[in-house]
Amino acid sequence: MKNFVTCIFAFLLVVACSSTPKDVMLVDAMPDIYPDYIGVTIPAGIAPMNFNCADADVECVDVVVTGSKGGSLHTNGDYADFDVDDWHAITEQNKGGELTFTVCMKRNGRWTQYNDFKMFVSNYPLDDYGLTYRKIAPGYEVYCKIGNYQRNIHNFDEEPIIENTAVQGQCMSCHTANQTNPDQFFFHLRGKHGCTLIQRGGKHVWYNAKTDSTIANPSYGYWHPSGRYCCFSVNKIHQCFFTGNKAMIEVFDTASDLVVLDVETNQLILSPLLQGSESFETYPVFSPDGRTMYFCVSKAYDMPREYDKAKYNLCKISFDPEKGVFGNKVDTVINAEKMNKSVTFPRPSYDGKYLMYCLSDFGNFPINHAEADLWMLDLRTNGSIELKNANSPQSESYHNWSSNSHWFVTASRREDTLYGLLYIASIDDNGNATKPFLLPQRNPQKFYHESLFSYNVPDFTKSHVDFDARKAYDEVYSDKRQRVTIKN
Repeated sequence: MKNFVTCIFAFLLVVACSSTPKDVMLVDAMPDIYPDYIGVTIPAGIAPMNFNCADADVECVDVVVTGSKGGSLHTNGDYADFDVDDWHAITEQNKGGELTFTVCMKRNGRWTQYNDFKMFVSNYPLDDYGLTYRKIAPGYEVYCKIGNYQRNIHNFDEEPIIENTAVQGQCMSCHTANQTNPDQFFFHLRGKHGCTLIQRGGKHVWYNAKTDSTIANPSYGYWHPSGRYCCFSVNKIHQCFFTGNKAMIEVFDTASDLVVLDVETNQLILSPLLQGSESFETYPVFSPDGRTMYFCVSKAYDMPREYDKAKYNLCKISFDPEKGVFGNKVDTVINAEKMNKSVTFPRPSYDGKYLMYCLSDFGNFPINHAEADLWMLDLRTNGSIELKNANSPQSESYHNWSSNSHWFVTASRREDTLYGLLYIASIDDNGNATKPFLLPQRNPQKFYHESLFSYNVPDFTKSHVDFDARKAYDEVYSDKRQRVTIKN
């Protein structure tokens, strides 16, 4: 009897939130949907682009999807919820084509049909397994749960790589992989048992990388494509808060240098051109061929009093991976200071064509700058392209490339100015960006409006990341560390 009552109750719920449109009124307007997926370009095989009706008074939504190269889908209920397999099939069938969405919404027992809208299915594949990212509450003075996670972008599966609950509340930096390679990554732990973990080929080492010759532990970093080296900034990082200002916080350095760690010899490689108190160097990255290191540099200022004077230029220095030595000259690639701007977070595409960066008014922490936008340097012509289609009135930052260099992910605060959420867009052969789409969720409105976390430094991963978090717990508290020396 109990099972019978349960089945009747479930049946009534289905009937209550689904019905067939009839006596439909046509209106000359686009449907108000969340997220705004109208006109976006997507890869075949992405997780279903489910969406909600933004109007809370909508009782039911009916959606028909038709492919320009064939195929159709239909969903009816509280929100547009597409079957994963059916969605994958229609997107694969319509590569290089488009999907047309016909949306009807029911209010007060009456149906309204809106103008059709389209999604475009790119010819460029996105075959990477998914994304990695850190999730953290957007607070400043205290924190609780922080973790590095991975998400399968072809469905809705998310799982932790490691959470700070496994290391008793220590602060944890973002997972950083070598060109989307799941077998090579690092992250930092801060606090009493602080260290840097570097994993290669399933084996990992916990480093104490602070020396008498360096001003701090490693911070922002990037892999050499060979997997032998990691470049890092070493920063003394501070933050201050505003009152009576639209801005809330400014994060800044009072000192910063650059180092390279040779993970085969456990030596730090230094250069006098990248050390010293006269300038602030940060955000180093290697070129895809491994023979150039790009970085951002500003004149040193009296912080925080002169925080808004720090304007970072994009510079480069040669690097010899066979000998493990830097060149003897620093070249300026983009003189942002002359434009009264600041360049930060450079990320070269893996095909060697472009370098994407943030451009803001000042400073080196663009996630807190509403004016921070994405630009792209064409490494073949040395010309810069503003990615207008990808930008918004709020900050865009923490961008990274897919393994085939035709897609990128960025953390944007366009949703509500506070939470950084993940958006994906493509880059065509001419360097044009498409309209970004919010990372799909099963029920996006419920997921994003009830989440208390921002997303930091997202990146693509070619396949699933395997990491033994339980073992890591024991190793962190053993305090067994590999120390480093300075290469002569």
